[in-house]
Amino acid sequence: MSFNFEKLDVYHKAIEFIDYVYSVTSNYPKEEMFGLTSQLKRAAVSISLNIAEGSARTKKDFRRFLDMARGSVFECVTILQISKKRKLIDLVKFTELQEKLVEISKMLSGLKKSLTAKTMNNEQ
Repeated sequence: MSFNFEKLDVYHKAIEFIDYVYSVTSNYPKEEMFGLTSQLKRAAVSISLNIAEGSARTKKDFRRFLDMARGSVFECVTILQISKKRKLIDLVKFTELQEKLVEISKMLSGLKKSLTAKTMNNEQ
């Protein structure tokens, strides 16, 4: 048995992203444990949590949760920019993570559009 959200590619991409974040932040200094490290992990986890939670709601609510997931994507982007500026990650790792976030963001937008189209078709 599986849940509907587990069938979504974007959900799996978000779960993979969490693994990358945990791997990258393991190299952050200890003094960042309760700062950027914690914030980046929470934001990364929030992406998949919002997808999962929203999938159990109405289409309208699901779209709102997808917006919150995108907000968490943007939060991750900002934290990664700060991390790069503070030299906690190098340009290669930053670019790799940024590309994953761009992909997830596009997938979330696409899913939201498909939900909107389905809702509009059902209303006609």
